[in-house]
Amino acid sequence: MPQPSVMRDNGRVNDAKSRVAGATEQGSRLYPRVTSFRSRRGALTDPQQQTWDRLWPEIGADVSDAPLDVAGWFGREAPTIVEIGSGTGTATAAMAKAEPHANLIAIEVYRPGLAQLLQAIERDSIPNIRVLRGDAVDVLENMLGPESLTGVRVFFPDPWPKARHHKRRLLQGPTFKLIAERLMPGGVLHVATDHAEYAEWIAEAGNAEPLLTPLDWEDLAQGPADSPMTHERPVTKFENKAQQVGRPITELIWGKVRA
Repeated sequence: MPQPSVMRDNGRVNDAKSRVAGATEQGSRLYPRVTSFRSRRGALTDPQQQTWDRLWPEIGADVSDAPLDVAGWFGREAPTIVEIGSGTGTATAAMAKAEPHANLIAIEVYRPGLAQLLQAIERDSIPNIRVLRGDAVDVLENMLGPESLTGVRVFFPDPWPKARHHKRRLLQGPTFKLIAERLMPGGVLHVATDHAEYAEWIAEAGNAEPLLTPLDWEDLAQGPADSPMTHERPVTKFENKAQQVGRPITELIWGKVRA
């Protein structure tokens, strides 16, 4: 972000950091309910820990109940895009560099993955990413206001393939409604999955949400379209593995209906 903007908004940035710090003192909200993510442990390497110690106080926070002052945290007013389940941040970093005009919030529970993203942010001097650790549903419910988001991205969510685990799936009716309520009119939800059955589940649930309308992926992929964010994704290691074993990638995109 331009340095003059940061200097003008130093008070707002400090206020945002204070609110985040206060929320963290109340306790992490990593596991508040039956969640859509798996609990995974992982230690940071020494370089990752050093990067974490340098960057986390400024651009990272645990999920909480406190409303998030997005403009204060970024030091500017800009379109805001949320990525749910950023993994190791490969796509996050690439798309942030392609969208310098936007504020990107990456949400993830896996600390080593967040550490890798922090390393990419520091290595490539990416100014427009902030990271939240915890449950994305809590973020949408408590930290972000209605019609505050330009876009939401959910790439390769856990399919929870066993029927008894379907209740853990992130993308089902209530979550689509919550995402739709947080999107501004004309905002976009972009989903990618390599799991065929989950793709059908996602499509059915998304198409049933009255605040969302399906967008044509082929038209969007072929060039500029009436969309507030880019839809090109870098191919990650995870996606490469899926393609190598013959699992096709399904792209699903919805737009928030305009009044």
